[in-house]
Amino acid sequence: MINSSVFRNLAMLTLGKGQLGEPFFQALTDCTMLNSLTVIDAVLGNGHQEIPIYHDRLRHLQIVKCRMVRISVRCPELETLSLKRSSMAHAVLNCPLLRDLDIASCHKLLDAAVRSAATSCPLLESLDMSNCSCVSDETLREISLICENLHILNASYCPNISLESVRLPMLTVLKLHSCEGITSASIAAISYSYVLEVLELDNCSLLTSVFLDLSHLRNIRLVHCRKLVDVSLRSMVLSSIRISNCPLLQRINITSSSLQQLILQKQESLTTLELHCECLQEVDLTDCESLTNSIFEVFSDRSGCGCPLLKSLILDNCERLTTVVFSSGSVRSLSFAGCRAITSLELTCPNLEQVTLDGCDHLENATFCPVGLSSLNLGICPKLNVLNIDAPSMVQLELKGCGVLSQSLINCPLLKSLDASFCSQLKDDFLSTTTASCPLIESLILMSCPSIGSDGLMSLRYLPNLTLLDLSYTFLLDLQPVFDSCLKLKVLKLQACKYLTDSSLEPLYKDDALPALLELDLSYGTLCHSAIQELIACCTHLTHLNLNGCVNMNDMNWNLTNDHDFNLDVDIDSQPHLLLQNLNCVGCPNTKKVIIPRLARFSHLSSLNLSLSANLKDVDLACSNLCFLNLSNCCSLESLKLECPRLTTLFLQSCNIGEEVVESAISHCNMLETLDVRFCPKISPLSMGRLRTACPSLKRIFNSLVPV
Repeated sequence: MINSSVFRNLAMLTLGKGQLGEPFFQALTDCTMLNSLTVIDAVLGNGHQEIPIYHDRLRHLQIVKCRMVRISVRCPELETLSLKRSSMAHAVLNCPLLRDLDIASCHKLLDAAVRSAATSCPLLESLDMSNCSCVSDETLREISLICENLHILNASYCPNISLESVRLPMLTVLKLHSCEGITSASIAAISYSYVLEVLELDNCSLLTSVFLDLSHLRNIRLVHCRKLVDVSLRSMVLSSIRISNCPLLQRINITSSSLQQLILQKQESLTTLELHCECLQEVDLTDCESLTNSIFEVFSDRSGCGCPLLKSLILDNCERLTTVVFSSGSVRSLSFAGCRAITSLELTCPNLEQVTLDGCDHLENATFCPVGLSSLNLGICPKLNVLNIDAPSMVQLELKGCGVLSQSLINCPLLKSLDASFCSQLKDDFLSTTTASCPLIESLILMSCPSIGSDGLMSLRYLPNLTLLDLSYTFLLDLQPVFDSCLKLKVLKLQACKYLTDSSLEPLYKDDALPALLELDLSYGTLCHSAIQELIACCTHLTHLNLNGCVNMNDMNWNLTNDHDFNLDVDIDSQPHLLLQNLNCVGCPNTKKVIIPRLARFSHLSSLNLSLSANLKDVDLACSNLCFLNLSNCCSLESLKLECPRLTTLFLQSCNIGEEVVESAISHCNMLETLDVRFCPKISPLSMGRLRTACPSLKRIFNSLVPV
């Protein structure tokens, strides 16, 4: 029992759980200031009696998830009432001002009870009777006649509703999820809701077509309508459309002046799309497998595009697309990822900024004229044969792996980087025309382009800003066009250029060619030992030199007391110090000795990699700035002497070297932090303490067991 003296001024009351009898509700009348009452998950009454709720001032009442037999509500000022998920067979309402009624999931309410409750509230504006499985069209017809102000109706999960002869002209929101009786005939009834703004028809399994012309419709949902075939929507204010998982949907026609985004993913049967959407900007048709080449007529300017502001079009995994002919002045992003059947692509999109072609591995002909792309990767199109590009803003183009590309016309005046690696069919004329039309190229990669010869290299004179040139794995015989044309070249890669002669690089160290060159890669070449020797000695401006796999690379002995190997008959004091910082001689099988004394000119050398040199026996280094030394897999290594005060990392993995030699070598390396002696058979894991004693700066020692 409520003590009226205590709760007289109570405005809001919330109760939950337990049992509330009739005396409690009778006492509510004494709470004259009560405005809102909420009862959740409670048992009302004793299971046999009617629960009366009478109150003159109550405006908001929620009886949620409660159990009772019958309820009677008489509240002349009540505006909102929720009986959601409550179990009662009857509900008598005397609430003349009620505007919002929620009886969702009241499974025991019969059709007549729902009808009586709703029609007793003539000012009703919002009604939620979802999951009231007994509701019929007759009830809706009576509600429509009496509740003339009804704007919002949720009749979802009401299987008996078909909207036959139902007219709800004032509705603005209608939700009919999983209504088995809704068919195409029901759409005719919905069309009489002239001011309808929101319509949701999810899981209406018998619905086959939707044709609506509603001037106020803003939002529509058609999800999991498994028999839906046709959709035609016309509304100038339509701004949100959700259509998904409709496996039989074939035709869509949309007219709207407000729609900006349209997502129609996984509509496997969709074949026809007609759009008149002047504000549409984004369209996603991913996995619409039945779309054909005609889809581009919908969006192309040449066909009188109904989407003049379109910016993004996604057609990923549309596997029936074979020929793309698309023209648009507004599109900025296109995606054809996974469209494996496309063989021809023609884009005329001057504002196009991004195009995705991942998985288009059957593309043979591609034309981008003109496009606004700043970068383009076609290396994922191995069958590309003909390419035309007119891109005034493009700065990067990658053709890596286009092995059958034989015809190419590239007009990109701002292009700075071109990678044509493994384009084995490109010839000198390609290089000539490209350099003439793309004079700002700074990086040019022609690795494994065997058809490029000296005639093509002569056109490099049109590239005054060229700083990186990769001619690896080519059949070049003469580098003179490079020396004559590339005065600003900083990086030159000549890996595996086996046809270069011993004199091919003489201009570098005899005539001071390429004065700006900093990095040179001669890996896997056939230059003789003397040519390599003079190159290292005379190209003092080099900072990075790669000689990996050079079979003619013999001993590197810079000991000035010897008159052979790398010792040159020059006055060492008269020569400038080498600027060499990184020297890589990985896998040089004929190198047995590497000696760099303190008086040699390697004062800038910071990284030396001699790994995989199987016959290397002696290493004696006195390099003041050396930080990294890799001697891993030098299985013949016997002698190691180091005077490298700044060495921080030493790799000796899989070296057959004694621990006494290592201990002595690292004792002069006061900054050494990392030592790797894994798989060294002569170094016991138990001797790690001795190594730490010899070099206290060590932080990490990796051995065959665990890092210490």
